[in-house]
Amino acid sequence: MTDQEKRQHCVGCHDDFYNHGGGGSTKCWSMDSMELIKRKEVSIDQRPPWTQGARLFPNCYHRPRFVYKQPGQTQ
Repeated sequence: MTDQEKRQHCVGCHDDFYNHGGGGSTKCWSMDSMELIKRKEVSIDQRPPWTQGARLFPNCYHRPRFVYKQPGQTQ
């Protein structure tokens, strides 16, 4: 997967700032080791049970006020 294809999955990530020249960088430091995995995106304000489906996210992806759970993980 090229860096351009990887960057498409970074939209919304807190560190996506670095993919656009933020801090003098040309790409996020996690870009080279990034892998796509299935995870549930759960708001910290959402109470269990988390019934939304899992989607593909980079293993390094994080947004403020959200946590990411593997399918079947309860805590």
